[in-house]
Amino acid sequence: MKAVAIIPARFAATRLPGKVLLDLAGKPMIQHVYERTRAAHGIADVIVATDDERIAQAVHAFGGKVAMTSPAHQTGTDRLAEVAQGLDCDLVVNVQGDEPLIAAQSVQIALAPMLERPDLPMSTLREALTDRDAIADPNNVKVVVDHEGFALYFSRHPIPFRRNADQHITWWRHIGLYVYRRDFLLTYARLAPTPLQVAESLEQLRALEHGYRIFCAETPHPAIGVDTPEDLERVRALLAQ
Repeated sequence: MKAVAIIPARFAATRLPGKVLLDLAGKPMIQHVYERTRAAHGIADVIVATDDERIAQAVHAFGGKVAMTSPAHQTGTDRLAEVAQGLDCDLVVNVQGDEPLIAAQSVQIALAPMLERPDLPMSTLREALTDRDAIADPNNVKVVVDHEGFALYFSRHPIPFRRNADQHITWWRHIGLYVYRRDFLLTYARLAPTPLQVAESLEQLRALEHGYRIFCAETPHPAIGVDTPEDLERVRALLAQ
């Protein structure tokens, strides 16, 4: 099956405008994401989807591919679907442009169940959370799953609530990397926004509320999304090592 990775990238980030172009160890952030995604086995092509010429120029400068999209898109999924409409592929991998430390192995882990199970419409990733501050941080999206690994709910709040402090619970952080069947992605982008999606500001809840299942594969490779200046400095320190 042919899988194409798309990296939606916009300039107007709320807390760090232009963050995908910020320098990290001598490269713009988007280049780190592109190169790590390109290194994943099973990815036939990588495309940056953007409506900003500054991002397009930066990607062209390091030899990457760009698809210019409408500036009217409200979500990354809408931007993704516009590009996917013109692709000849079976699977579309959505890699966030602000995940410069995403491991190529994590892309492969998310891709594997979609290759093995034709009944899955989409998959994503989760990693175990142990740090109490990280569990409480609303920037770290949490997910609870059933015994087969399918998402029951995503939230910015710590879930589940542990009533008995002696009970062993694993908290899972959601890593926002998705793999879609191309046909499902085009359907998903046309679905109406849902109350829980709006309340949590988590787009993946739209799929759950419309009755679609999301498989959450576990990855041992931590990923650090860059949402704040503190995140940026943490990533810079890690890359410097």
